[in-house]
Amino acid sequence: MILYHGSNTTGIKTLQPRQADHDRPYIYMSTLEVVAAFYLCNAVERPYYWFPYGFDKETGVPVYHELYPGALKEVSLGVSGSIYKVVAQEEDVLPFKNIPVARLATAPMEVVEEIRVEDAYSLFMDYVRQGKMKIGRYEDKTEKQLANWHAMILSYITEKGMINTPDCSYALYIKEKFPQVWRQYEENCR
Repeated sequence: MILYHGSNTTGIKTLQPRQADHDRPYIYMSTLEVVAAFYLCNAVERPYYWFPYGFDKETGVPVYHELYPGALKEVSLGVSGSIYKVVAQEEDVLPFKNIPVARLATAPMEVVEEIRVEDAYSLFMDYVRQGKMKIGRYEDKTEKQLANWHAMILSYITEKGMINTPDCSYALYIKEKFPQVWRQYEENCR
C-alpha cells in the first residue's frame, strides 16, 4: 500500500519513528495525501499536534475544521515542507484509533518519492478546487458544533493534565485561541 507522511523537513530518505504525545515513537502516515499535508501545518510545537480535521460523512473527503475565523490560512500560509510517499505492507503498519486513514510504523521506512510543498495554503486551495478536500469554515459552524469541539479540547487538556504544564505549546495555544475552554478547565481543576 502507498502511504504518505507530511513534514516540514525536506530531503528525508528514510522516515524514522519519533516520539509524539503517545506511548512510544512512531512514524505517522496516512493513506490519503491530503491528510498527510495537514501535518505540515502544526500550530503548536511538538510533541503536541493541532489538526482539527474529520471526514465528510457522505463523500469521505477530508474536512479541515476552522475553529476560529481564518484558522486554516493562519496555520498554513507560507508553510513549506514535503509530503513523503512510502510503500508498506499491511503487516508493517498499525491502524491508529479513531482515524481510519492513519497508519503507524515502529520501524524505519524508506521514502520512494518526495513531493515538495512551497506553500501549504496554496496546496490546500488546489485540493479544494480538485474536490479532494473541504474546509469547514468557522462562520458556518453552529453553536452546538463549536461546543462539541470545545468539549474535545477540554477532554484532551484534562487527559494530559495541562494544568501542571500551563506553559507548554498546546496549553499556550488553547489559552490564546480558546480562552473560554481554558477558563472552564481551570474551574474544573479547583
